[in-house]
Amino acid sequence: MNTAAHDVMKQGLWHNNPALVQLLGLCPLLAVTGTVVNALGLGIATLVVLTGSNVAVSLIRNFVSDAVRLPAFVMIIAALVTCAEMLMQAFTYELYQILGIFIPLIVTNCVILGRADGFARKNTWPIALLDGLMMGLGFTLVLVLLGAIRELLGLGTLFSNMHLLFGEGARAWVWQPNPDYPKFLFAVLPPGAFVITGLLIAIKNALDDYVQQRHVKAPVVKGSKRVRVTGKIA
Repeated sequence: MNTAAHDVMKQGLWHNNPALVQLLGLCPLLAVTGTVVNALGLGIATLVVLTGSNVAVSLIRNFVSDAVRLPAFVMIIAALVTCAEMLMQAFTYELYQILGIFIPLIVTNCVILGRADGFARKNTWPIALLDGLMMGLGFTLVLVLLGAIRELLGLGTLFSNMHLLFGEGARAWVWQPNPDYPKFLFAVLPPGAFVITGLLIAIKNALDDYVQQRHVKAPVVKGSKRVRVTGKIA
């Protein structure tokens, strides 16, 4: 793996994560992450659109003038979102109804348009494809992690209603560690999403600071050093 690809992977998954660093796409991040299945459904849709738009924008980047590039990018994103919406209506209709307006709103997601205009139009399609995958995967991982925390704290379950995405065989995936757990409503409400997201950002920043401090080395003083000698020499 070359250095450029490795850097793109690190940027998308950690150093420039759309949700924890760029703080883009927070509206769906906070609104639909009440459960893992909701977060995963929206995350997969966003990942597919982001990857597809990056590749398409990179392929047409030499044929579209600056005067019309943004409308062209929006049209590409809108077409891909429409395809994703129709696929969800066909195969995961109940989940599509739950996610509601947030599927069409992927068109206005700043993560997607930002990567198309800021990265894909300046790079070849293979590296743009990798950037879309890594940025989409980084965004999806944060969605799923936030959904898991909120579902576990708020409802006392994990992986409930996964059949909405994976079929009837996934009904048994639900895990309930404590059947008598009192539901913590705050965690599944938008204020709870704000608080938990803030904690995740704080944890990431603390980890980054810890790693940075471990890599800081004491400066090496070059040149001759003066040595102090005490006592008498016979």
